[in-house]
Order: sequence, then C-alpha cells, then structure tokens
Amino acid sequence: MNSSIALIAFIQIASSLSTGIVILWITYRGFQRFGDKYFGMRAENNMAYSILMATVLFSIGYSVSSVIQPLVSAFRLMNESSNSAFELAGTFFVQGGLYIAITYIVSILITFVGVAIYTYLTPLNEFEEIQKNNIGVAIVLSVIVITLNMMSRSGVALLIESIIPYPTLPPAF
Repeated sequence: MNSSIALIAFIQIASSLSTGIVILWITYRGFQRFGDKYFGMRAENNMAYSILMATVLFSIGYSVSSVIQPLVSAFRLMNESSNSAFELAGTFFVQGGLYIAITYIVSILITFVGVAIYTYLTPLNEFEEIQKNNIGVAIVLSVIVITLNMMSRSGVALLIESIIPYPTLPPAF
C-alpha cells in the first residue's frame, strides 16, 4: 500500500466532509438572512422559499465539487516532490482551502447574478411570488439556478486549474 496516496485519500475525505458541511451551513445561513432581511421570508412557513433555498444549496455544492479532481491531481504531483506527510497535508489544506474559497465565491456570484438578470428580464416579480408561496415560480427559478450552475461548472473548474501550480515539463525535443 502506498502510504502517501492513502494519506491523500483520508485527507480528501475528511476535508470534503468538513468543507461541505461548512460551505452548506454558510450558504444556508447567508441565504436565510438574505431572505429574511430583504423579503421577510422564512423557510419554516414557506414551501416555495424552501424549494429555492434547497436549490441554491445543491447548486453551490455541485459547483464547489468541481474543484475536487484538479486538487487531487495537483496533490498527487506534489506527493512526488514532498519530503514529509505533514508538509503535504499542510500544503493540501492551505492551497485546497484557497481553491475551494475561490470556487465558492465564484459559484455564489454565478447564482446571484444569474437570478438577478433573470428576474430583471421577466415582467413577473419572482421574489414577491415566492413570498406568496407560489411553488410554480419557485420551481422555475430553481431550474434556472441549477442550469446556470451546471453550465458554468466546467468553466469554474478550468479557472481553478489555471491557477494550480503544476510543474513545468521539459521540452520533448
């Protein structure tokens, strides 16, 4: 058994669980405060708002999961040059945290800018309808959020790959 790869696997599992929980909690609390502050909505008594909140949580989690594979590839390469398991773990947490934070911020921006543009383009006031517990409008807006995040997921992953410090390869000829 390759102990360095096993260490990376355990670090990845632990960091994915902890990061996922933290990101979803931050997103839930932020969206809850946003809805309460600007629209007076609470998920406890509004099914339409709950549907939209669940969609935002799913979309953000789905987008942030796109950074996992580039991180694993980068740390497998770092594993070859690292002298200690602690150095590798520290690098994983620092760089991985940075890449995940960038992905999270970009995903939040995609979600909110996309919803803002969509609601601007339609004659309907979607948030007023969601406040009235209009489940149909919540489902349509939810599909918009999911679709925007699905369409931009590979671009976000490519952005992260562009800043990962891959080693330079010598010329082939």
